[in-house]
Amino acid sequence: MPTTAPAASAFADVTTSDSALRRFLHGLPGVDAVGLEARAASLGTRSIKTTAKAYAIDLAISMIDLTTLEGADTPGKVRALAAKAVNPDPTDRTTPTTAAVCVYPDMVATAKAALKGSGVKVASVATAFPAGRAALPVKLADTADAIAAGADEIDMVIDRGAFLAGRYLEVFEQIAAIKAECGDRARLKVIFETGELSTYDNIRRASWLGMMAGADFIKTSTGKVAVNATPANTLLMLEAVRDFRAQTGVQIGVKPAGGIRNTKEAIKFLVLVNETVGEDWLDNHWFRFGASSLLNDLLMQRQKLATGRYSGPDYVTVD
Repeated sequence: MPTTAPAASAFADVTTSDSALRRFLHGLPGVDAVGLEARAASLGTRSIKTTAKAYAIDLAISMIDLTTLEGADTPGKVRALAAKAVNPDPTDRTTPTTAAVCVYPDMVATAKAALKGSGVKVASVATAFPAGRAALPVKLADTADAIAAGADEIDMVIDRGAFLAGRYLEVFEQIAAIKAECGDRARLKVIFETGELSTYDNIRRASWLGMMAGADFIKTSTGKVAVNATPANTLLMLEAVRDFRAQTGVQIGVKPAGGIRNTKEAIKFLVLVNETVGEDWLDNHWFRFGASSLLNDLLMQRQKLATGRYSGPDYVTVD
């Protein structure tokens, strides 16, 4: 069984300075963009039998971080979302619960109370989400507040400006500091905002940087920019966690977020997981979907498999 202990000590010799860290990260194998995109596209064409589709739909539901991250969020909206996470389909109690509800830090206490005893986790974006442009003490305070309110998971966003400027050690130290603040109280998901990193090589470097600094999950996106999760960037991150475990024995989760809206797309991502890292990651402890609208389509498709017909538009709630 792979360990989940931080692997920073294994890289102590390359995290002492920006120059050492740059040599390591820029020494990673370059990404063959054409080959990466072709493999992601090829895996997306796999045919899925009906029994496998039913299993995949339930698995995808159980992997969702049901998310509301809007300035207009209210306690009532969060409580309604929590109720849906616990009981996604009131007409069918065999429907799995979602993995988590993801909210801003000020809504954590509301979500925690609504989810009490359900087993559904509370995730909270922190560290000046979505821009990540704040001083470290502010990010630490944001994280501490969310955990004190009951957050089980913290979704932090890196400072892309620092990363793109080559200040890798600064980004590493911020992730490590947030991880230390989380301690054993909360798992840490590190968001790269892959749509702003420009190149696949940068996504690979950010993946290794995040894992080396202690991330429990690496996550594609905030969902707040034009380009979010894609099969290609998720495949690249899956390859990174596979290679990281081979080198360190430490298993890291992956969370594609933003832009995954229907069952067909979700199943393509599950095929990527199965074919790239295998069954060890086919569990919501290691793979999540960051989504708000995906759940409704999964429920519609689940009902279609059960009854042979689609329900009307009022079958699912509008979140």
